[in-house]
Amino acid sequence: MALEKNQAFVETAQIQWEAVAEGVRRKVTSYGDQLMTVLVDFKKGSVGYLHKHPHVQISYVQTGSFEVSIDGNKQVLTAGDFYYVAPELEHGVTALEDGLLLDVFTPMRQDFVNA
Repeated sequence: MALEKNQAFVETAQIQWEAVAEGVRRKVTSYGDQLMTVLVDFKKGSVGYLHKHPHVQISYVQTGSFEVSIDGNKQVLTAGDFYYVAPELEHGVTALEDGLLLDVFTPMRQDFVNA
């Protein structure tokens, strides 16, 4: 299934995973011009490299545990926890066990749908 912008209903099982790094894969689950959700699946020990972008990001730890780094500060977060990343702050994660993040971006990440 090809996900479309402003799609009203999304069956995530129909969306293919995209490999983005060793042990890391993602799938864009919904988006419009101002908002995007993305599931990111991590194998234990895999790394979401340090990076920054102009988008506001809120992430929900759905399963697993992660060492999260935001602007040089680190904290371990587990299932049920959230983190907030302001625009242009360097951030990344290391999976301490297999886990799943739900990332929310505003505005949407055009680079994720043009990949």
